[in-house]
Amino acid sequence: MPDTDEKIEIESITSPHHVQRVNKAKFTAMRDALLPVLPSEAPGMTVAEAKAALLPNLSHALFPRGEKAGWWLKTVQLDLEAKGVIARGGNGPVRLFKRGRST
Repeated sequence: MPDTDEKIEIESITSPHHVQRVNKAKFTAMRDALLPVLPSEAPGMTVAEAKAALLPNLSHALFPRGEKAGWWLKTVQLDLEAKGVIARGGNGPVRLFKRGRST
């Protein structure tokens, strides 16, 4: 099991130049579950569709019964948007797709 106390610095597209420290194991698990389910082209999929698609692949040890998955999905989404790895497509609701860059 990964070190559950180790932290990683993340960014947010909504708060440029602000860095936050979060649990590395949970962030990495969510990122690794999210990226494979996102399409590579706009308009992408809604956040709700992405969550439904990734839940079966999410670590049950880190996210028992999917607890806090929504919060971690938003955290990863904002960080990956800030890094240019994913983008929003289409009109509301928010739809996500990969931009072809890796983390």
